[in-house]
Amino acid sequence: MALPLPQITWRQEVLPGDPALIRALAADSGFFRPDEVAVAQELADTRLAQGLASGYHFLFAQAAEGVLGYACYGPIACTLGSWDLYWIVVRPDQQGRGLGAELLARAEARAAAAGGRSMYVETSSRPLYDPTRRFYEARGYRVLAVLSQFYAPDDDKVIYGKRLDPPAA
Repeated sequence: MALPLPQITWRQEVLPGDPALIRALAADSGFFRPDEVAVAQELADTRLAQGLASGYHFLFAQAAEGVLGYACYGPIACTLGSWDLYWIVVRPDQQGRGLGAELLARAEARAAAAGGRSMYVETSSRPLYDPTRRFYEARGYRVLAVLSQFYAPDDDKVIYGKRLDPPAA
């Protein structure tokens, strides 16, 4: 049985130390190549430099021991209400406790409150990502497309989508 989560504070603001923290979280996850880790950090750097004009929204789950996980998401340019989930990363020692599900639900709710109608996410088809795909599917995401050998030979891009519930009145 998983241990309960510690007391969490949720924040949306990106602080100056967050890009390096995001780099470490992504690297420690064991899922991402160094170039992907650099992109995760770059999005936080861009948000710090441009603010909301960057189009990148962040949500951090913070506890006494530091940031436990984060999500990065934002509206897709030239669409009316479509949003991307760019990143969701939970510290390895905090996985399996419901934090990823809570981060995702809160990101979806914030996107819906901002006019989002749908959320999209892409992930790899490699066996390493089997739990990731199950995670999205268990939360109502459906496979919309598979782009064969997109990332590398024998590594397809799996695109998921979900309709967002409008905010409660």
